[in-house]
Amino acid sequence: MTGKPVLTATAQRDLAVEVVDLHRRYGSFEAVRGVSFAVRSGEVLALLGVNGAGKTSVLEVVEGLASAHGGSVRILGVDPVTERSRVRPHLGVLLQSSGLPGDLTVTETLQTWARTLTRPRPVGEALAQVDLGTRAGVRVRSLSGGERRRLDLALALLGRPRVVVLDEPTTGLDPESRRTVRELIRDLVAGGATVVLTTHDLEEAEQLADRIALMRAGRIVLAGTQAEIAAKQSATIRFTIDGGAPPLPDLPGVAVAVGPPHVELRTHDLQPSLAALLAWSTEHSVALTGLQARPASLEQAFLAVADGTFSTAA
Repeated sequence: MTGKPVLTATAQRDLAVEVVDLHRRYGSFEAVRGVSFAVRSGEVLALLGVNGAGKTSVLEVVEGLASAHGGSVRILGVDPVTERSRVRPHLGVLLQSSGLPGDLTVTETLQTWARTLTRPRPVGEALAQVDLGTRAGVRVRSLSGGERRRLDLALALLGRPRVVVLDEPTTGLDPESRRTVRELIRDLVAGGATVVLTTHDLEEAEQLADRIALMRAGRIVLAGTQAEIAAKQSATIRFTIDGGAPPLPDLPGVAVAVGPPHVELRTHDLQPSLAALLAWSTEHSVALTGLQARPASLEQAFLAVADGTFSTAA
């Protein structure tokens, strides 16, 4: 994902979003340094990274709100900045914050935005999508933070977009509202829409994304499916043994990260490594106190990228 995507002609025709070697600067500071990714129709891509990794800077170019200083972006085959009039009818955008007029009611806000769209969905349908039907007559300034976020989402989806860009879609939402938004995103994708989102909620990324790209310092460091990303990390086995226990066995492909009596083993093949360890403990009558076996995870990869211990480009 960090180089130019290599795709067949069929796959290229099916691309909804294509970003190639994107660069973006703020003065002398380069916030985005050669980012590339492609998202096909009906897919969800999650861009993950700590604050300052460059996620929003990438999205602003994808949304057509800022120009690239290098590389290219195409939405449905069209440049979102120079050909914005062609892209806009098909693009739905949820910013981190919207700054909606507080004096308008929820319905008036949607009606006003609908007048700018070529084929908006009915306002009542848009409100039902985000579970705001009972708040239709309430002024925006009287909404809770979570309700405002759901109104933002209703506006992003009002034009029936084919490509949806969501910057932290569930920030500030209660658990029930988060579930509503996640179900809505799944429905969008089932209907053929393409979604690019950022989130700090790793569970959300695991539940929604077909593919994940982990960013650090303006670059994509690691990318792939959740399983592919986890496979690049090692599983861990932790336990404690008595000081008089025999030396640990030499297990193929297993590294001892922490030595006795508190032991941490790291392996890329958890099941056979654990089976061999248990066989050794049985043979030598060694108690493995507090035994824990944890497979590699997205969180582990995220932290490795965030702290710079995983630096190989994906």
